[in-house]
Amino acid sequence: MYWLYLAIGIVFEVLGTISMKYAEGFTKLVPSIFVFVFYGLSLAALVFVLEKMNVSIAYAIWASVGTALIAIIGMIWFKEPVSFTKIVSILFIIAGIIGLEVFE
Repeated sequence: MYWLYLAIGIVFEVLGTISMKYAEGFTKLVPSIFVFVFYGLSLAALVFVLEKMNVSIAYAIWASVGTALIAIIGMIWFKEPVSFTKIVSILFIIAGIIGLEVFE
């Protein structure tokens, strides 16, 4: 069950970061509110995860998967530049997440 909470937390973290982009420096009201709502829900989910999972592993997965997803979303949705180095770096993030879980 804690993996589901972790996945939900990651989704809310990604939604919070996307909301930050749309908030335009907190000048847009609704996206600004969403930043706090989504990050609050994300952290709440992470709290439940920490009941069963080590903080070092849970936080690393939460932060890393969120980072990788935002990088991919930025390239696809926000038309940010794509480079070989970015792709390889995202793959390294994914490899690190797998390494943390496999070698725990």
